Amino acid sequence: MRPHPILIPTIAAALLTLTACAGPASAPDAPTDGTDTHGAVSGAAEMSEPQLHLMTVDPTGTVAHLDLLTEESTDIGGIGSVTTTASDGRYLFAAGDGVRIVDSGVWTWDHVDHFHYYRAEPRILGTVPDAGAVAVATTNSSTTGGIGLFFAETGAAVLLDTAALSKGEIVESFRLNTTPHAGYVVPVGSFALVTDGAGAVTVHESTGDTVADSTVPCVDPRGTITTRVGAVLGCRDGALLATVTADTVHIERIPYPEGVGPVTSFANREGRPTVAGLDAAGRILLLDTRERSWRVLPAPAPLLTVTAVDDAAEHVLGLGADGRVLVIDGASGALLAATEPLVADTIAAGSASGVRLLADDHRAYLNAPVERLLYEIDYADAARIARTFVTPTAPVHLVETGR
Repeated sequence: MRPHPILIPTIAAALLTLTACAGPASAPDAPTDGTDTHGAVSGAAEMSEPQLHLMTVDPTGTVAHLDLLTEESTDIGGIGSVTTTASDGRYLFAAGDGVRIVDSGVWTWDHVDHFHYYRAEPRILGTVPDAGAVAVATTNSSTTGGIGLFFAETGAAVLLDTAALSKGEIVESFRLNTTPHAGYVVPVGSFALVTDGAGAVTVHESTGDTVADSTVPCVDPRGTITTRVGAVLGCRDGALLATVTADTVHIERIPYPEGVGPVTSFANREGRPTVAGLDAAGRILLLDTRERSWRVLPAPAPLLTVTAVDDAAEHVLGLGADGRVLVIDGASGALLAATEPLVADTIAAGSASGVRLLADDHRAYLNAPVERLLYEIDYADAARIARTFVTPTAPVHLVETGR
């Protein structure tokens, strides 16, 4: 597949070289066969640095992959109409008529004290069939564990085998029929939490079998994310944190502070212990999964979304209702810096549903569909716009891959 520059940088900037010890990511799930392949799969080349890319989907379903090292873009192909997207840092999961899966061909394996980086050819893998809206839950490993899909309209709860996916095969470890509801399948180790539509969640083995005495309450499940500590599932009264030790799943409840919550979604720099979300009153809630505690911050301006960078400076990033990207002090909630409005036209047009503010170790990325732009933002340098890329079509969906 020949790369070609359909995304043109309009602001020049030196690209920061990333090293293998640039910062912590997520701890990988242990290989189920007792071996450690360091995340390698057949046909992939190991690289000396992260192969960071931005993957976008336009209104026609065309998938483009922008290499942030070379600034070249590759058209991967068309996947049809897309309503929502999700990613684990390697795969794109695009919901529409079922879930289409695209392998970006780039990923990072966290070996705790060092990292391995891989590159292979990107490709469209196929479709998981079902209907209606779907919630996607991933781990931070692209070669082990599972990926959870829950189809709200039919109640189908599906766990995909990530190891098979890394070989180009879509294999369902289990498919369970539950009551139709806005639910989740949350992978954790070799297990998965499955909501039941009746205010509870139960642990299942990768075979689909129920783990005895594993059902716990979770009314109105909303939002899930995996950190270095474990898997988070939001509920009306707080968050559940699931961890695995000695082949046993432990579930802890972290209740909301009095008078705040609930949070409908969580976001962070991949794998970090702290995650961020907004409650109905527009307050910023930070969940530290290592300390099992919440921090409540006043928002410095009306916000559409937030993400926790969880770095030494405790940065939190927010997308303002006016289209600005805000850098917020995670200790006090004070505004540290802000860009000019970057997606004001997109918000005014009512086209912001697919806009994503993503953070990695050094930069943040934002897609602007109506403006037909992608932004790279140095959040540690007064929210400086490091690079801007013009896109030939509207980048209505965005994920970052290679991390």
